[in-house]
Amino acid sequence: MEVVGVVGAALLRDGPPRVLASRRTEPPRLAGLWEFPGGKVEPGESDEQALVRELREELGIEATVGERLGADLPIGETAILRVYICRVVSGEPQLVDHDEHRWLTADELDSVPWIPVDLPLLADLRVLLAGR
Repeated sequence: MEVVGVVGAALLRDGPPRVLASRRTEPPRLAGLWEFPGGKVEPGESDEQALVRELREELGIEATVGERLGADLPIGETAILRVYICRVVSGEPQLVDHDEHRWLTADELDSVPWIPVDLPLLADLRVLLAGR
């Protein structure tokens, strides 16, 4: 069975340090939960190329991709999520695949219900945001 690569962006903004959380509208079991925006890695793409494309498609922004946040996270038995620290180069996040975006500080990370696969990354993200 082939494992699909999925990438997510911990999209950071300074002053005070914040990360973008996006609320899902589908599938029904995940609707209303919050996530790091991103999507599937297409054949022939690197994680970084996929993330730049996904952020352009999902949010209407141009972004740079930096270091990894945390380890590989399994999504069921068919996919692996890799999350990267990203920064907006141009544009403001638009609502395309989500119905709400919020910029959260380290203290606000627990103020939204996250999709289960993203939960293990919150501790590392809290440390990262608090240290900026």
